[in-house]
Amino acid sequence: MDIIYLLLPLSLVLVIVIVWAILWAVKSRQFDDLEGPAHRILMDDDKNDE
Repeated sequence: MDIIYLLLPLSLVLVIVIVWAILWAVKSRQFDDLEGPAHRILMDDDKNDE
């Protein structure tokens, strides 16, 4: 039962670190699509010409 007093705070600290890392990555635009515009050039866009 004593181990729960150690594991619970450690798991909470780990969750806080993970949430901070994800929020940092989103705010620093790490998940922007870098390949999308390059592939969009190759797509045929003739749907509007009908």
